[in-house]
Amino acid sequence: MTRVFLIDDHPIVRHGIAQLLSAESDLEVCGQADDGRTALDAIATASADVITVDVSLGTTSGIDLIGELKQRAPLAGLLVVSMHDERLYAERSLRAGASGYVMKHEATSMIVRAIRTVASGRIFVSDAISLRLLRRWVASGGPEQASPLETLSNRELHVLELIGRGLGTREIAELLHISIKTVESYRARLKEKMDLRSGLELTQFAIRWAADGQKRDADER
Repeated sequence: MTRVFLIDDHPIVRHGIAQLLSAESDLEVCGQADDGRTALDAIATASADVITVDVSLGTTSGIDLIGELKQRAPLAGLLVVSMHDERLYAERSLRAGASGYVMKHEATSMIVRAIRTVASGRIFVSDAISLRLLRRWVASGGPEQASPLETLSNRELHVLELIGRGLGTREIAELLHISIKTVESYRARLKEKMDLRSGLELTQFAIRWAADGQKRDADER
């Protein structure tokens, strides 16, 4: 029996995946959490074989959480189940320590297959991402042109998401336990990398980007 721990801040999503797994004779849910802190407190005693986690958990970065989960449960496979674009987050998740990435809108059979693949110690990504990674690794294929969003570091991407959620500079600094000056530096780098001329343009872009993600999430639920 493969034991699966679910981390997602949307109760409907967690309930849906739990129901999905309950129908499989070889899979069972051993615990659930709606935020990173709760997950880290519970995971040590959950004896999970696979942990599923979303990229975005409210104001918490799922990418940062992956590393902490690997420390708390080094034998468990980590599968990212997210509504966020795999082209932007799949490779970041793998680099952070995840063993797979699957989009929430995929067929239920795909999510089950991903869990079983990760439980067996293998990597699971879509065919499109697999091909993309191979092209990066094979010298003769040549590097793909990265989009501006792909050039952002994990922390820069998280700051962009928080801006899009309506948080101001001071709120972001307090949430991430960094100085206001550091947040301002992140904002400056975001403007430069995204070719935006002002803080207003940055805020408008971030809000549109976050809204697009929330719309996809609502559609999938």
